[in-house]
Amino acid sequence: MHFGEHLTIDGYNGDKKRLCDKELVLSCLNELPELLGMHKIAEPQLVVFDGNGAKDPGGVSGVVLIAESHISIHTFTERRFLTADVYSCKVGMDTTFILNYFTKAFGLSEIEHNFLLRGTRYPRQNIS
Repeated sequence: MHFGEHLTIDGYNGDKKRLCDKELVLSCLNELPELLGMHKIAEPQLVVFDGNGAKDPGGVSGVVLIAESHISIHTFTERRFLTADVYSCKVGMDTTFILNYFTKAFGLSEIEHNFLLRGTRYPRQNIS
């Protein structure tokens, strides 16, 4: 038994126009929780960032809190790169669906991903 599941995504050679589209990032944060059977507990937060040096040329960052945890997206437009996290205490995450979703939404040509089990020693009951 484990507490949750965490999928990390690194997407390469994305469509530059889509990666800088703040409305697309916002749309993904609004619709993905429902598509995964999860529940938003706050409206997504979004920032367009100009960058902070040679390593980070800027892009769009957003996060949505869900009852099950969170989903975050960070784009790096000039590098045609995206990172995303889907973390949920709901067990049985459909990683194939999520990877296909991000690939299609941002026109990614390559993805690296990691799937982690979180809280493998999560207590079965409250501790007094």
